[in-house]
Amino acid sequence: MHRQSNILIEFNHSEGWIYVNWRGYQNYDTVVAGCEKILEILLELNCTKVLNDNTNVEGIWSGASRWVGQDWLPRMQAAGLECFAWVYSPSVFSRLSADKTLSCTEDPSFIRTFDEITAASDWLRSF
Repeated sequence: MHRQSNILIEFNHSEGWIYVNWRGYQNYDTVVAGCEKILEILLELNCTKVLNDNTNVEGIWSGASRWVGQDWLPRMQAAGLECFAWVYSPSVFSRLSADKTLSCTEDPSFIRTFDEITAASDWLRSF
């Protein structure tokens, strides 16, 4: 488990996925640091599923969108990630940042976006 004021990363043993709860305002540096930690934990646990919860994210973080889409997500996939459930923030600016990330991702086939966590969890359980 990893906890900071802007992010909580924990392994959900009963479901078999990494749960990531991003919180508050994010910027390039916090996104990169958090994403690198997620990758480290994914490799350590040999996990294939991530529930990426942006419900508590506020504001825009699109400065990191290209890096997430072109650098980090391909490395996550190469590390064994098969399913990435992304729960949108209610913040329109955060949602736009997430959509920008997806538009920068060469192979978004393993990623699904959701408006609420129950649907995201159900999708992950289908694998």
